[in-house]
Amino acid sequence: MLSRLLKEHQAKQSERKELQERRRREAITAATCLTEALVDHLNVGVAQAYVNQRKLDHEVKTLQLQAAQFAKQTGQWISMVENFNQTLKEIGDVENWARSIEMDMRTIATALDYVYKGQLQSSTSPAPPPPPPRWPWLLPSALAGAS
Repeated sequence: MLSRLLKEHQAKQSERKELQERRRREAITAATCLTEALVDHLNVGVAQAYVNQRKLDHEVKTLQLQAAQFAKQTGQWISMVENFNQTLKEIGDVENWARSIEMDMRTIATALDYVYKGQLQSSTSPAPPPPPPRWPWLLPSALAGAS
């Protein structure tokens, strides 16, 4: 009876060990599957982040090149506008110079006309004095003071 009890006990112990070993293997398999699933899930996120980072790096390089080209073009535009402004100033200076020359020529022409009429009148007969010039600075006293 004791040996039978011992055998039954050993058999139950053996069954329990096998059951425990089977459960342990199932737990290890389940833990391995869970770990692999978690790692795969994380790897997908990490891989997507890596792809996004590469895209961002490419976009940054492209943007830097475009910004450099834009800065260069902007510098050229600024230079062109400055040259245009300088040319406009020069044109304004030439226009003022031309006006000044034109006014001087009119002054000279009026003065010569005034002198010529004065000589004609003094050689023919005493005539009434000539009308005053339209510009007071053309009077002989003003011309003599300008010299």
